[in-house]
Amino acid sequence: MENILSIHEMTVITGLSAHTLRYYERIGLLRDVKRNDQGYRVYHEQDVSWVQFLLRLRDTGMPIAGMQRFSELRSQGDMTASARREMLEQHHAQLEQQLQQLQSHIHNIGDKIEYYRELEKKTPLL
Repeated sequence: MENILSIHEMTVITGLSAHTLRYYERIGLLRDVKRNDQGYRVYHEQDVSWVQFLLRLRDTGMPIAGMQRFSELRSQGDMTASARREMLEQHHAQLEQQLQQLQSHIHNIGDKIEYYRELEKKTPLL
């Protein structure tokens, strides 16, 4: 039998607040969240995996609109696998470009640090 999680348990596992989980549901990132007999939200293991993936997208800078588009495609089933793969490929390429830019900045800052070290060696202390 699959584990059923309360919203509180979901907050503990995902690190998201209950407010954020409700917001994600409201904007379509979390779909088909079930309710128990008392009307409380209940989550399943696949919901945890999905939220963790959404967090990964968020942490890598994907805008909410992109996450919503991905979620919409996902809700349409396997026939959208190509579109979802293409979205992830585009996001991946953007991340690679950002990484290259950051590596260039790190290199340039490292050069400047070395410049100041050399300058310090030549400059008498006051």
